[in-house]
Amino acid sequence: MTTDPLPIAAVDQTAFTRAMMDAAVDTPKGLRDSQNRPAGRRFNVYRNNVAVSLTEALMQAFPVVTKLLGEENMKGLAGIFLRAHPPQSPLMMFYGDEFPEFLAGMAQLSHIGYLPDVARLEQMMRLSYHAADTAAIDPAALGALTPEALMEARVSVAPTVHLLRSPWPVVDIWRFNMIDGAPKPQASAQDVLITRPEFDPQPAALPPGGATWISALMGGETIGQAFEVASQENNNFDLSATLALLLQGGALTEIHRKD
Repeated sequence: MTTDPLPIAAVDQTAFTRAMMDAAVDTPKGLRDSQNRPAGRRFNVYRNNVAVSLTEALMQAFPVVTKLLGEENMKGLAGIFLRAHPPQSPLMMFYGDEFPEFLAGMAQLSHIGYLPDVARLEQMMRLSYHAADTAAIDPAALGALTPEALMEARVSVAPTVHLLRSPWPVVDIWRFNMIDGAPKPQASAQDVLITRPEFDPQPAALPPGGATWISALMGGETIGQAFEVASQENNNFDLSATLALLLQGGALTEIHRKD
């Protein structure tokens, strides 16, 4: 159902927004239609349409969270969320960025400890999807460097790249719920790299020390300096495997060689 836009110029905007987000709040005083009649019925239809649209946007943004909770539970949770967090942007692709922290603060969901990190993973994948396009380097360009030059080089990382460090097997939980035939998650912590090799973001579990190494690169350290930091965390840090994940994901955009 569609309706004409409501005339709200004469209505307090804060009161209008509060009423729009909460069906328990009365229609704002002074709201009238184009023929100067009370617009209560039209406002209720409009309010319902907004709530439905925001709920659908949230469910689309967090499909694994929706599957884990069940659609009806997710709809109820979305109603609580949208009343506490009305949209700050007209672009629906940005709605729900506070949702992971909202879940973390819900005492009723504390028994599902991994839920906030699953939501953080899905939010990062959404950010990766909407990030600016960049051209990835040719892997051969790194291979052409001497070992010394490689370790002294710095790299630029694509805006599509995100990191998540979790005490939960979040990548395996995501795959189990999104990919048919994926194995059941095992109890283990996972550090996650999110890249966008084509048009769809992909999460990958990092080897021990991998997140620390990539974080150091993103902070401006050389490949060698980042390796030293990662090796302090894990003596068996696998530089080759972690670098391969970045290259496969098209995550590196520039090489900055030492002058």
